[in-house]
Amino acid sequence: MAQRAFIAGLSGFALTDLERGFFRDAQPWGFILFRRNVDNPEQVRALTDSLRDLTGRDNLPVLVDQEGGRVQRLGPPHWPRYPAAKTFVQARGNDPEAAREIVRLGARLIAHDLLAIGINVDCVPVLDVPAPGSHGIIGDRAYGNDPETIAVLGRAAAEGLMAGGVLPVIKHIPGHGRAKADSHEELPIVDAKKADLARDFLPFAVNADMPMAMTAHVVFTGIDKAAPGTWSKKVISQTIRKTIGFDGLLMTDDLSMKALGGDFRARAEKAIAAGCDMVLHCNGVMDEMEAVATGAPLLGGKAKRRAEAALTRLRHRPEPFNAVEARERFTAILAGHLAA
Repeated sequence: MAQRAFIAGLSGFALTDLERGFFRDAQPWGFILFRRNVDNPEQVRALTDSLRDLTGRDNLPVLVDQEGGRVQRLGPPHWPRYPAAKTFVQARGNDPEAAREIVRLGARLIAHDLLAIGINVDCVPVLDVPAPGSHGIIGDRAYGNDPETIAVLGRAAAEGLMAGGVLPVIKHIPGHGRAKADSHEELPIVDAKKADLARDFLPFAVNADMPMAMTAHVVFTGIDKAAPGTWSKKVISQTIRKTIGFDGLLMTDDLSMKALGGDFRARAEKAIAAGCDMVLHCNGVMDEMEAVATGAPLLGGKAKRRAEAALTRLRHRPEPFNAVEARERFTAILAGHLAA
């Protein structure tokens, strides 16, 4: 059965009968899990298995935001607590080349955790470049303060995930680091000139070969004064696809965020019309999901090609890995930093 160009959230620890019926008919391309969907490893594995049984797709994309630090949907007591992205370069004396090993190792461990419970896409790495005076929503979620360090360490994180059989999603393209507002709560407006934004674009350009990217709900007046990036043909066609050179699967950030307005069908339709391949709706509210599904087309054309290409990057057999030894080494490196 053809899939629809949207990724859906769930309401709880297990599928409800209403969700089963809706998802069976709507056929979303993938699903995303949040803390409300997570109790213990056995429960999460049962949930992801039920999603694959329902859709009949072994390679069904099941996403999560497992960055570490403030954004970590899986945590103690059943999963380790991972540090925020900025911790890694600090732990290596602000040397990005030295930090590559520990970043990749941490991402490889996260992939090991996720794959064991049926999650095969992680919305990592954050490639945003924080700017002085910007809102703290990015902050320590970034791998540093300069685009070169963020580019290098972001790639290390993506490589660690893919080595473990989990797809990365680079975010928030073309850059959320200058925003002075949290797009979860309101629409940020960035007034920088297009030439100045090249600094923000660099980490995304370096990682433009990655399979998936998530848009920024941010207005970039130097590119398009009228629409946020998620809804802007200029941002997507000129900046993301051409200047940055990203030709992978482009998905929106969550359509239920307050940066966007209007009904949910219109939110989805505007994103697709602007050039997004896939829309994301996270909160699991049924009437909103129904509207999003109505506004999201069946996958076809370039969007289908990109979705299929992304899934071909999933490793059927992760690279050999001793998780016990790796976790001991990872913990020791971070402990040495914290004790210093």
